[in-house]
Formats: sequence, structure tokens, C-alpha cells
Amino acid sequence: MLESLVMNRIGSLPAASAGALAVVLPGGRRLGPQQADVTLRLHSLLPLRHLASGRVGDLAHDCVEGRLDIEGPMRRVADVAAALLGSDPTAPTRGGLGQTLRSRWHHRKAADARQIRHHYDVSDAFFALWLDPRRVYSCAYWSEQTAGLAQAQEAKLDLVCRKLMLRPGERFLDIGAGWGGLLLWAAENYGVRGTGITLSRNQHAHVNRLIETKGLAGRVRMLLLDYRDLPEDQPFDKIASIGMVEHVGRALLPTYFGKIRRLLAPGGLVLNHGISAGGTRNAQLGAGIGAFIERWIFPGGELVHIAHMQEAMAEQGLEGLDVENLRPHYARTLWAWSDALEAQLDAARALTGEQVLRAYRLYLMGSALGFERGWMALHQTLASRPDGTLDGGWLRGAQSAYPFRRDYIYRGR
Repeated sequence: MLESLVMNRIGSLPAASAGALAVVLPGGRRLGPQQADVTLRLHSLLPLRHLASGRVGDLAHDCVEGRLDIEGPMRRVADVAAALLGSDPTAPTRGGLGQTLRSRWHHRKAADARQIRHHYDVSDAFFALWLDPRRVYSCAYWSEQTAGLAQAQEAKLDLVCRKLMLRPGERFLDIGAGWGGLLLWAAENYGVRGTGITLSRNQHAHVNRLIETKGLAGRVRMLLLDYRDLPEDQPFDKIASIGMVEHVGRALLPTYFGKIRRLLAPGGLVLNHGISAGGTRNAQLGAGIGAFIERWIFPGGELVHIAHMQEAMAEQGLEGLDVENLRPHYARTLWAWSDALEAQLDAARALTGEQVLRAYRLYLMGSALGFERGWMALHQTLASRPDGTLDGGWLRGAQSAYPFRRDYIYRGR
């Protein structure tokens, strides 16, 4: 019965994917064409159920846990995965009180530390295989069509600094500073006095080595610290949160943005750069995709629609000034990462083992697919803490450093 359902699904693939998929059963019998772009080689019959129902996230689980092998280029795997889907992954799901309680439980301080280290402390050498030389682990910005990944990441770092109007001597905070790309770029190119925080021990050690090597001690510091524990006695002029809000948890967004407001000097600017949900009411991506990411990649990660994020910011007293959606830029970033990893599979396998490697190959491919299809987005939101001053410039009532026009962002420095 399952075999016939699978044959029907293979036969009903859209024209663009017709003939692209074959399935080899544990005994060697082949379902589908003799020549296919993508072959699923099963070592168990359990994946047949997931294949028949279009639960591509569960098929990813099966692959990581060794119940099937996926053969074929990742870009064709992405096409087949999209064609196999049995439902809209952004469809609304039930949430309510249970979801809120789970969110709070998953984002206790100790839990957040464990979850961050689960992902970011896999292996610095592994991430270095496929990230750019600065190890910027967030959406790049292709201001030029022919730019490579490293150039596009530098363009993103500079875009963030320009949006924040960074000036020499300003106190700058980078929440979730990663391997230090933005923190060090802002110090070296804009002359800020920078503070970065992370919960990753590997990242903390790496950035502090770079601070010493670059002679930035005394101007830049990297702390191993939860955002909730940052002292509030010396407010920052500018704050960046790059790829951090996804780890906060929906229930704690008011806590997070409230903390940012208290850390920000009156009139100061904050840029929140984060992945947002494509659907307005889905707790996670459907078809087993969100569960796969929760299990293997980002435990505790939660996405919300940009509307909910802006609501949480506004309720905590931050004035939204500018919102930019970089969704296609993140799809291109992820394909660049995926291509780089695919080119070095043996080296990656030696660093992490087969199971982790399979999880990351599918995560990068699936995320690129998700951004291409609009299942997720990437928004940069610039906001301020209004200072209450009505006078102070030719635009009466600006109440912040923001000039209320966009040309300053794209002019040369």
C-alpha cells in the first residue's frame, strides 16, 4: 500500500521535477525512473510513510538517523523536497497558553546557554570551512550582483554600521556577537568603543584572541554573558542585535526589547536583524521541518512574524524607524554556504562526524529553499529610544539621532 502511494507521489511530481526522484527499497527494488537526479536509498521502510505524506522534515530526520541516504546535488534535492510537500509549511498552528509556557521554559538562562553551545560550539574549524574568512554567520548583503560571499558579508557589516550612524567614540553594543565580525568591523572602521556578548565559549575565546592580535584591547571587549545580566548603569549610544532574536523565544520578546530599551541611551538607535516567520500564526514550520531544526540545529529557536516583533518592540517603548526585508539575500547566502560545505565534505566529516554533517547539509539546503519560497524572511528593523526632546533640529520632534530620511544610509561614508 505504501509503495503504491509513493509511486503515485513520484508520478504526480510537477513537470519541473518529473523524473527527478527515484527510491531504492531495502531489498534493492527501485521505484521511479532508472536515471534520476535525486535518489533516496532506504535502509528501513519507515521513510515510506513520510514520503507518502510529504513530510519532508521527517525525511530529513530519517537521513540524519541513518534510515535513508540521499544521493544527488543539493539544489535538485531542494527542488524535489518542495515538490513533495503535502501541505503549506506556513499554515497556522495552534499555540495558546501551552506554547507560551514551553517558550518560557526553554529560555531559562541555563537552558539558553546549553542551546547556544549545542549549535555554535560544534567546531570552529567546521564553521570555518564554509563561512567567509570573518565567520559572519548571518545574512549577507549583495549590493553588487557579482560579489563573492566575503565581499557581500563586508557589505552587510557596513550597511549595519551606516544604518546605526556609528561615530568615533560612541559606546556600541553587539548582542550575540558571534565570531566578532561586526564588533571588530565597527571598531576598526568607525572608531567605536565596542562591547560584544555571547553564550558560546568558542566564540568568546576566538574574539578575545582577535582583540589582542589586532591591538584593540581597551577599546573592544567580548563578554561571556546572558543579555539579561548586562549592567544598565552606563547606557550604550548604539546597539546591534544580529541573528540573536531567533534565540530569544516568543514569550520573552517583551523581556528582550525591554532590556534593550534600558540599555540604550535616550535618542540612541538599535538595529534588530533577524529571521522572521513567513506565516503570521505558525509556531514553527510544518511538514516536520520546524521539528527537524529544533532537534538537530537550533534547540529553543523560535520564529515570529515581523508584525509580532514590531508589536513587541513598540510595547517596550522603542520607536520603529525603518524596516527592510532581505529575504532573497539570505537565500543566496545559504546557497553560498551550502556550496562551500558540499565542496569539502571529507574535511567536514573528519571534524564533526557523519550525523552532524548530514544535519547541516540538509539544514543549509532546506533553509535556502525556505527563504526562496517565502516560508521565512529576514528583516532589519531600525528603532530608537525617543528622548522626548521636541526642539533640536530642523525636523522638530525627531527625538533621536535618526534623520528621518534614507539617503544617509546609501551615501559614501
